[in-house]
Amino acid sequence: MRPILVLASAEAVGGSEQKVLPVAAAFEMIHTYSLIHDDLPAMDNDSLRRGKPTSHTVFGEALAILAGDALLTYAFQLLAERSKDSLLTAEQQVRAIFIISRAAGVNGMIGGQVVDLESEGRFVDNDILEYIHRHKTGALIRAAAEIGVLVGGGSEEQFKSTSRYGENIGLAFQIIDDILDVEESSKILGKSAGKDNRTGKATYPQVYGIAKARKEAARLTHEALQSIEPFGERGWPLSALARRILERRT
Repeated sequence: MRPILVLASAEAVGGSEQKVLPVAAAFEMIHTYSLIHDDLPAMDNDSLRRGKPTSHTVFGEALAILAGDALLTYAFQLLAERSKDSLLTAEQQVRAIFIISRAAGVNGMIGGQVVDLESEGRFVDNDILEYIHRHKTGALIRAAAEIGVLVGGGSEEQFKSTSRYGENIGLAFQIIDDILDVEESSKILGKSAGKDNRTGKATYPQVYGIAKARKEAARLTHEALQSIEPFGERGWPLSALARRILERRT
């Protein structure tokens, strides 16, 4: 989803796929690294991902850790190599690397994951729950929307619009993910269902209940769609993606 989001936001501002595709690939590398590490015994200790055995169960923990490390570092190598082809300006390149590293690091995904782990089995209030979701999952999704516009040559106003869009669908995505963990089977999801409840994770269904969680996801999706209205027809892939997130069952 994240690389598709990079491409869709670039398309919304008339950007070139040639410029954007390597950046989209870098996002998928970072996301995949995070999944490999998230499934490790020291983290979620999961045995199923995307309908297949997790990396560490097939190749062992050591290679799984190294694979994740390699994907993360190669993503930034790929971003840095873009200057050789003069596809991105130096300013675009540096800003893109900053946005991605912030979203993936202590101020984004890693920071959210730490709070998520520390909150297991404990009561969390609304603010902490939202912090976890916006950082652990939402930060990288928002960054994907932002960077598509950045490398696609969009204006600062367009950048802000897609940032708001990405922030809203990022939180909506995780809320729906929490709901599916309760409602769907492992076969449908391609990963272990019911894991959040077994490990005492802080989730929207746990704090708000299913009905209210769905209502919140719908509200966030509506706000996301409003923020990209200025893109007109060029923004239809972003609109379709937001609706797909809200309606997904896997």
